[in-house]
Amino acid sequence: MDDLEKAILIGFDESGSIDSVLKSRAIDYCQRIKETPTISSICIERLLLTKLVPVQFWCLQCLHDVIRSRYSQMGPEEKAFIRKSVFSMVCYEGIDGRKNLVVRVLDSPAFIKNKLAQVLVSLIYFEYPMVWSSVFVDFLPHLSKGAVVIDMFCRVLNALDDELISLDYPHNAEEIAAVARIKDAMRQQCVPQIVRAWYDIVLMYKTSDSELCASALDSMRRCISWIDIGLIANQVFIPLLFEFILNDGLPEQLRAAAAGCVLAVSSKRMDPQPKLTLLQSLQINRVFVLVSKDDVSELVSSIAELLTGYATEVLECSKRISSEDAKRISVELLDEVLPSVFFVMQNCEIDGSSSVIQFLSGYVATMRNVSPLTEKQLLHVGHILEVIRLQICYDPVYRDHLDVLDKIGREEEDRMLNYRKDLLVLLRSIGRVAPDVAQIFIRNSIVSALASSSDRNVEEVEGGLSLLYAYGESMSDEAMRTRRGFLGELVPMLLSTRVPCQCNRLVALVYLETMTRYIKFVQENTQYIPMVLAAFLDERGIRHPNINVSRRASYLFMRVVKLLKSKLVPFIGTILQSLQDIVARFTSMGHPVKEVSGSEDGSHIFEAIGVLIGMEDVSLENQTDYLSSLLTPLCHQVEVQIQSAKASNLQDSANILAIKQIVMAINALSKGFSERLVTASRPAIGLMFKQTLDTLLQVLVIFPKVETLRSKVTSFIHRMVETLGASVFPYLPKALEQLLAESEPKELVEFLVLLNQLICKFNTSVRDILQEVFPAIASTVFAMLPHDVFLSGPGGNTEEVRELQELQRTLYTFLHVIATHDLSSVFLFSKSRIFLDPIMQLLLQTSCHHKDVLMRKACVQIFIRLIKDWGDKAYGEEKVPGFQRFIVEAFATNCCLYSVLDKSFEFRDANTHQLYGEIILAQKIMYEKFGDHFLSHFVSNGFCAIHCPQDLIEQYRQKLMSNDLKALKSFYQLLIENLRHQQNGSLVLR
Repeated sequence: MDDLEKAILIGFDESGSIDSVLKSRAIDYCQRIKETPTISSICIERLLLTKLVPVQFWCLQCLHDVIRSRYSQMGPEEKAFIRKSVFSMVCYEGIDGRKNLVVRVLDSPAFIKNKLAQVLVSLIYFEYPMVWSSVFVDFLPHLSKGAVVIDMFCRVLNALDDELISLDYPHNAEEIAAVARIKDAMRQQCVPQIVRAWYDIVLMYKTSDSELCASALDSMRRCISWIDIGLIANQVFIPLLFEFILNDGLPEQLRAAAAGCVLAVSSKRMDPQPKLTLLQSLQINRVFVLVSKDDVSELVSSIAELLTGYATEVLECSKRISSEDAKRISVELLDEVLPSVFFVMQNCEIDGSSSVIQFLSGYVATMRNVSPLTEKQLLHVGHILEVIRLQICYDPVYRDHLDVLDKIGREEEDRMLNYRKDLLVLLRSIGRVAPDVAQIFIRNSIVSALASSSDRNVEEVEGGLSLLYAYGESMSDEAMRTRRGFLGELVPMLLSTRVPCQCNRLVALVYLETMTRYIKFVQENTQYIPMVLAAFLDERGIRHPNINVSRRASYLFMRVVKLLKSKLVPFIGTILQSLQDIVARFTSMGHPVKEVSGSEDGSHIFEAIGVLIGMEDVSLENQTDYLSSLLTPLCHQVEVQIQSAKASNLQDSANILAIKQIVMAINALSKGFSERLVTASRPAIGLMFKQTLDTLLQVLVIFPKVETLRSKVTSFIHRMVETLGASVFPYLPKALEQLLAESEPKELVEFLVLLNQLICKFNTSVRDILQEVFPAIASTVFAMLPHDVFLSGPGGNTEEVRELQELQRTLYTFLHVIATHDLSSVFLFSKSRIFLDPIMQLLLQTSCHHKDVLMRKACVQIFIRLIKDWGDKAYGEEKVPGFQRFIVEAFATNCCLYSVLDKSFEFRDANTHQLYGEIILAQKIMYEKFGDHFLSHFVSNGFCAIHCPQDLIEQYRQKLMSNDLKALKSFYQLLIENLRHQQNGSLVLR
């Protein structure tokens, strides 16, 4: 063993016993050898002598890489040497005619032979048929050497398909041309001989070497799509293939391979009429018997794919043919094969179920323009519905996992959600072409499942309800509201029936989802409202023992309440009485609160209550009583906690969690009350919410650093802004002061979002409040944000950096909202004046260089608004001394010229194009406000500095002075592109 072989063995070692430094040196050594000019000779000599499998693999991989990357640079002698050597290897021949030097790569493991086949195919890619026209013809005589060479021949054909011909992988134009060249040459030269070889091989080895026969058939299957179909679809080959398929005495692998060939024949692309004749001649009904029993074997899976593929081809033919006789034949063939397709889907576990669903969807689609459906079609539709029902049912094996929703249960639920999608789309398609059949089937499925006492009851009930739920997606509002039809029977039946397996999580969830989907039926048929309320309020819904079900029920009940709304007024007292214990438990300090991820935290029940008691249909007296009975004890609990925290100076986590629950509950409750009701028609209700706000603001004082409580109270303030309107103003100074104190970047983002809401809702009415808090905001933000750009490499994607980036984005939004709501005077307030220059510099830097184009656009828009507000002169003096000079000398040239000249400014990008539009508008506004001062400086210090041609400068003047903004925009883009192209002067991007 020499150094190269040792290095290869060390490089391939995966035992972990080799020193890492030594292994790295070995790999480097092998790489240096690989880069030597004589590497092809080195590899072939190694293959001649070595029996070490890793060495053989390395040598073959090197040969493959060298041929693919350096073929065009090789001399004729080297190419001939590689060609001859590789061909000798695949044919089990000696090198250079020396019989004693047979390269025995074919005695190696399968992956070595596959790699050798790959090497030969790479030669075929470059040389066939121009240089090496006889490769296939020369190969065929060697098949007489027996199974070893035949196996290699099949591997070469398979590699040819995998590497070049197969459409499963994308090809570039050169590869596509090479594939066409190779297939054309093979069809002209050797395909009939290869087909004859396949026939002889399978005939000779069908009993002695079934694996070799299966390999030959597999290589044939791959080629059928591009060779003359008459070579296979004839009275010689087709009977032989069916003989194999139907022979119980042959191994399944061989029978499955034969079925694959028949499928390839069926799938051959042809004109519809001859294709239909071919499909009819196959007499596919011969294989129906093979899927007539429950089986999961390789053969059954192959037959299932054959039947589905055959049916798909018949269906495609029926769409493309026009003659009545041909259409009749296609219908007969479909009617013949469909029962077996249905049987396969219902009784066999197969991998190709998605292709079956695709076929069935195509079949149902053909019925869209048929009215009425024939008896046979209706029968087939019934079978398809049964297929859907069986396929969407969960496996009972996963029942317990799905109920507790452990890791296995989550994976199975995710898998089924994805798997069901196409099946339920198919269901809705049937609902459109045969609604009566679909409705009767769904009804019968549910009735049967509810009456069943079998062990599969859970899965059958869940499946039946899922059908009903999915079907509702395609129903019109009118159909859903009518009492006639199957809903008039099903909805009352489901509401009045206690499903035995409703304690199961999946059954309970789909039951509640289904009732919610069909609530429009109850909206029109109000006599069922008590039954709906019972279903959601008893152990089927909110009181379900599974917390995931009960919290989902709370959310769905809220949706039901929002839809039924005024129709529930007579039932409010009953509902509230029923929910007393639920409400008390949710906010109880002694109740252990389980954190649940996602938005379904259980607070939706309070939102539902808020919607119920917040309606003006409820009398003021009742409304006051209802709201007081909820808010008073909740606020009292908060006050108790606050007093306890003051007394002990401790912040107990359980108490913090209890306060969080209470704030969430109050926040959800308030969503049901409109601003008009609490401020205009019933101010007493508004007073109750103001008192509640006053109480909850104490939480910020006592727990200033508890992020979860700050967040929840901030959310409640957002809600009160919408609910109380301007009457919230007296409470804002205290709230904003507490929220701003000791803020971290994440909390400051929430604070700025709150201010944005206030500005957008109240506009200039918040000027005084904003003037008071702005200096503290500016001081805090500038202290937090870095003075230079954020890191983009390692260390630039930490949680801290992401929070600061979010703060920066929110700050620009905040400044934009101020500027665009007539509040720019806030920047000029005496206490804020010291921050004006840093803000201007920040906006300038961002408008020119920030990687987020939309952020740049926002900053340009801020400048445009400030120019409009501060650009005029009062009694000959500037409103903001120095502002005009900054805009003309800094903003105009750097943002409106230099940043646009940068080649990173891509006009074709949609967002950049919007930014460009704002930059053009900015120039127009600057000219309107500053006149020749702007224009002369922009020309002399901008255009002239970069040696812009004088004629272009003059054209720019004219466009700017005109009122045609669109013309200016088009011209300026041409000007910039011209300047980029000319690259005049020494442009320095500032």
